[in-house]
Amino acid sequence: MTPNKKAARLGTGAASNTTSSPHSTTTTGGGGVDALLSRLEGVKRTGPDSWMARCPAHEDRSASLSIRALDDGRVLVHCFAGCSAHEVVGAVGMELSDLMPPRAPTHGQPFKPERRRFPAADALRGIALEGLVIAHAGVSLLDGLPFTDADRERLITAVARVQSALTASGVHHG
Repeated sequence: MTPNKKAARLGTGAASNTTSSPHSTTTTGGGGVDALLSRLEGVKRTGPDSWMARCPAHEDRSASLSIRALDDGRVLVHCFAGCSAHEVVGAVGMELSDLMPPRAPTHGQPFKPERRRFPAADALRGIALEGLVIAHAGVSLLDGLPFTDADRERLITAVARVQSALTASGVHHG
């Protein structure tokens, strides 16, 4: 599905799947967390300012997109399947600038972006289903059941999502 068709299809119907934010972070460009959440499917609140949803940038059957609103109005998005933030917002007809508050000019100070990791709980929620998929594959192999091409592809996707969650969480593994 093309990004424009996806955004058009989501329209106002997706708003019923969202949980409203306790504070509006809408920017002058018509963005912010409320605008993003209203365009996503399968939105579930995971904390005071965080949500999980199905990623609009790929065919997502389970929630792999983590969304977090920061106190300063910025909105962070991370797809545990590997979609870039640009792909995610583009798929719903938004720009990355829609996830940022208007920037106040600073005199003589260079801009230094804040780097925060996603909470471990978000990463664990993002990979819980993938662990079940991997476990089911192991049981099937032990039982001697044949794998279809779709089974193999799903197992590879599950492993990639687990690796992505580890990386996003800042966990170094060897």
